[in-house]
Amino acid sequence: QVQLVESGGGSVQAGGSLRLSCAASEFISKRYCMGWFRQAPGKEREGVATIRSDRSTSYEDSVKGRFIISKDNVKNTLYLQMDELRPEDTAMYYCAADLKYGGPCSVSNWADFLYWGQGTQVTVSS
Repeated sequence: QVQLVESGGGSVQAGGSLRLSCAASEFISKRYCMGWFRQAPGKEREGVATIRSDRSTSYEDSVKGRFIISKDNVKNTLYLQMDELRPEDTAMYYCAADLKYGGPCSVSNWADFLYWGQGTQVTVSS
């Protein structure tokens, strides 16, 4: 069972940047699917970005061109570079790994992820 620990959240002004990290307790190089998700108060959890073992990626429409998901297989760490942050990006951000039922590695498939971190808070002020 892989353990995931997020870090890098914080408070920034609109237009600023943050880089989130997710350290995994096991090798991630061959994990088919990992991703970043977020949940704002009173809202449903939503997918932000996913990355497959071949490093192909997918993004939620509102973050395309602003966020980049990447991974370092040597450090067993998943990253989310977030630029041009907006107040609507404010949420708890979670990383996740592995699909329970082998469904698509896509941002819309967040409910199918098996392992989750505890989350890191991102707050963007206007």
